[in-house]
Amino acid sequence: MVRLSVNIDHTATVRELRRTPYPDIIEVANCVKRGGAYGITVHLRIDRRHIKETDIERLLKEVDLPLNVELSMAPDILEFILQKRPHSVCLVPERPGEVTTEGGLNVFKTEAQLKEVIPEFKAKGMRVTLFVEPDPTVLEKAKALGADAVELNTAHYSENKPGAFDKLKAAASFGKSIGLEIHAGHGLHYGNVSKLCEITEIEELSIGHSIVARAIIVGMEQATREMVELLR
Repeated sequence: MVRLSVNIDHTATVRELRRTPYPDIIEVANCVKRGGAYGITVHLRIDRRHIKETDIERLLKEVDLPLNVELSMAPDILEFILQKRPHSVCLVPERPGEVTTEGGLNVFKTEAQLKEVIPEFKAKGMRVTLFVEPDPTVLEKAKALGADAVELNTAHYSENKPGAFDKLKAAASFGKSIGLEIHAGHGLHYGNVSKLCEITEIEELSIGHSIVARAIIVGMEQATREMVELLR
């Protein structure tokens, strides 16, 4: 069965809209746990628009699920995460003002930085994932740089772009063949995850917005459970 890591950023978005202490990030995470998810994902953004450092500290201390932190390579964020040591990190590109992550990490343009930070994370016991486009050349570079896993960008698949599924399938097969663990995410929802599970090399999906949106109707625990059932 494909593992599900639930991105709970947008529960913090609701909190930040009114600067209230609710919804409480720990209560949300425990609902996700009861719903059967494997882990929790959060994105510590440069502008701190939703998740804050205190959220990560509390999640690590109070929730018994693997925590995956998405982050750019901003120096202050790198320093904080290296100190706190979540279970895993996923390095992503980040542009100020973007609504959501707009594409995969350019592993060639950022090669020098990645060569420096990936060994640092691994030395602290964290697994390192790179959020990338489903391109074999990119996956080869990710492997050469020492990444443990890649998260394939499923944006084009989620937008029903022609050939997107086949491209993901080929990339997943290639990535697995060179020793990378294969994850996937971006824009996934209840109507499109089942087909993605046909790609047997994919071991983990990161899904956030659609689960949080469904949770408005049925609650976070049930929304998570419904997604877990689809992945089965």
